[in-house]
Amino acid sequence: MTTVSILEKLEQIEDRYEELERLLADPEVATDYNRLREYAQERAELAELVETYRSAKKVREELDKTRSMLEDELDDDMRDLVKQEIERLEAQENELQQKLRVLLLPKDPNDERNVIMEIRAGTGGEEAALFAADLYRMYVRYAEAHGWKTELLSANVTGIGGFKEVIFEVQGKGAYSRLKHESGVHRVQRVPVTEASGRIHTSTATVAVLPEADEVDVDIKPEDLRIEVFRSSGHGGQSVNTTDSAVRITHLPTGIVVSCQDERSQLQNKMRALSILRARLYDMERRALEEKVDAERRSQVGTGERSEKVRTYNFPQNRVTDHRINFSSYRLEEVLAGELDEFIEQLITAEQAEKLRVAGIA
Repeated sequence: MTTVSILEKLEQIEDRYEELERLLADPEVATDYNRLREYAQERAELAELVETYRSAKKVREELDKTRSMLEDELDDDMRDLVKQEIERLEAQENELQQKLRVLLLPKDPNDERNVIMEIRAGTGGEEAALFAADLYRMYVRYAEAHGWKTELLSANVTGIGGFKEVIFEVQGKGAYSRLKHESGVHRVQRVPVTEASGRIHTSTATVAVLPEADEVDVDIKPEDLRIEVFRSSGHGGQSVNTTDSAVRITHLPTGIVVSCQDERSQLQNKMRALSILRARLYDMERRALEEKVDAERRSQVGTGERSEKVRTYNFPQNRVTDHRINFSSYRLEEVLAGELDEFIEQLITAEQAEKLRVAGIA
């Protein structure tokens, strides 16, 4: 942390921050909306890092002054007080230096985006579909607790209230940063409501977390799409709409197929389907680039691949275990009610530790 290169980088960032403050106070800049917005945004992105760096410098100065007091003639009580103050300042300095390490890591450009989440029933038949519905409710409640908005985009409902597939959007600042590690295979161990003998079954559901993509992020050519319309259908295949409002879009180059039928308007279903397709294509491109650029990205928090088992929800033991960080909580009911932060915070910490190790600034 104290290497010259890092200190030089921090000083350069502080210099740039001060330059931005001067630019924002310039009357000429104040009349140029685009420049004003650009400089204000850059300043906001640097603010926490600069404030932490300044606090660390201040603590270092206080620490040096306090240590120098030990060179004076002090009685035993005063010397003990000085040593206690040194310990307090050293702990504060270590905390600030660790925070600086994390703040110096490159930001994930997708962290502030909204997300599209896809949950699909895996092995386990009807029980897997019921578990998919449990996961959906868990994430909706988590979003509500954080003041985020959720919107159901598409759902394939089973007869007793499960989901073969459910796709929904989470809209809110930092949604992707908090939810991105939820991708993977989630496993449940419990006695299914459909099981008469009382035997414990293991079922699974897959979760995919996709950063929402803007139109400028993904170039979708009209000639690459096959768009089909059909009548929406409900449980058992009965028609729930007398018009051809449901939409199926096939992206010919990749073979990705997206269907939406929950809206009565064909246009609304088409827009929703395009939004899901855009997110999937963006996620595909992002994953391919990450694999190419950084093979070391695979860490103890996992690669995010959907085939990877990430968490087990064990009802008999009231236990939820995240296998990537070897962490268990015996608050299963609360977790399924949306209290996920204890897992998410530890996953973020583990990811940061791995990034620090790879960057050589741990």
